[in-house]
Amino acid sequence: MTFFKNMIRDEQGATAIEYGLIAALIAVAAITAMQSLGNSLDDTFGTVSTKLDNSI
Repeated sequence: MTFFKNMIRDEQGATAIEYGLIAALIAVAAITAMQSLGNSLDDTFGTVSTKLDNSI
């Protein structure tokens, strides 16, 4: 019976799950930001490349 009481009071598993959820949320936010930045950089380098091609 003591084993079950200790399991109910133990919060380490809940804490690990919370940290996992936070890490997943941060990863999703980072991926979204990197995709947006990548698209912006692609447009910028495309513009520079076009201007260099037209100047030659």
